[in-house]
Amino acid sequence: QVQLVESGGGSAQAGGSLRLSCSASGYTAYMAWFRQAPETEREGVAALAGDKTSAYADSVKGRFTISKDISKNTLYLQMNSLKLEDTGMYYCAGTKWWSGPLSLEEHRFNYWGQGTQVTVSS
Repeated sequence: QVQLVESGGGSAQAGGSLRLSCSASGYTAYMAWFRQAPETEREGVAALAGDKTSAYADSVKGRFTISKDISKNTLYLQMNSLKLEDTGMYYCAGTKWWSGPLSLEEHRFNYWGQGTQVTVSS
């Protein structure tokens, strides 16, 4: 069974940076980051197939970068130029199987971490 554990969350000022990590026990070829702000629905942030093909939400394109260290089976999310609206609980997700174009469809991911809080202030 796959377990995912996020780390690296915390507080940052607008315009600053944070790097999130997701350590996976058991390999998942397709991984993603989702986030949820208070009183909002969870939304996809970025997804990665293997360590090559990526997909991003429009709101984070050009600011966030998703990557993976294949040898360590660890997923990363580099968050630059942080905005207040980036605040939320960030979740790592994964799945072993995929068909069709990579996307941020929440139901496609069957393994989930516990989340790590990101708070951006002015």
